[in-house]
Amino acid sequence: MHLQDIRRDFRKGTLTREELHSDPIEQFNLWMQQALTTDIVDPTAMVLATAALDGQVSQRVVLLKGLDERGFVFFTNYESRKSREISINSKVSLHFPWLAIERQVMVCGVAEKVSVEESRAYFQSRPRESQLAAWASPQSRVLGSRETMMQQLHNLQKKYADSDVPLPEFWGGFRVLPSQIEFWQGGANRLHDRFMYSLQAGQSWQIERLAP
Repeated sequence: MHLQDIRRDFRKGTLTREELHSDPIEQFNLWMQQALTTDIVDPTAMVLATAALDGQVSQRVVLLKGLDERGFVFFTNYESRKSREISINSKVSLHFPWLAIERQVMVCGVAEKVSVEESRAYFQSRPRESQLAAWASPQSRVLGSRETMMQQLHNLQKKYADSDVPLPEFWGGFRVLPSQIEFWQGGANRLHDRFMYSLQAGQSWQIERLAP
């Protein structure tokens, strides 16, 4: 197998300045709605990149669970690697790789915790087993064995057998407040269409075309 010989052309569409909304959140909502009508697996999945104190970057896939004019919301364990790195450096990036429709969206911004009320409302909407799993998993920590974690889950199932599962104090959401949002549409001969929204001092958005 020769990796250098693997290639394809991009022919599914183009993107022009005239098509874009002046507000990138509106533009994102349009693209998300279109992605939801396709056969893309997990269209709400996004790659979250964070950086440690020494500058080492790490990535993982999280799910978009909320979006409004303030930004992009996901939920996680506040003691996880991603959360610890956000506490050191709140600048993060998000990447939506909608490759099946030859589109990508990249977001740069600052992550901040959502309110406890918002975290609780989402936590209570989750399936009960997912609620218990949030308690059972010491996310990102060294785990002696899977059996240890499953025993913890079993203990929690008994503990909350006759009651609601409460929101863990170590679990909740982050909202990424965007400062830049890029929309990428694949183009023929690698001449892709890329548009960058950059937040200006007056909270307006500047739109610029980028070279592919």
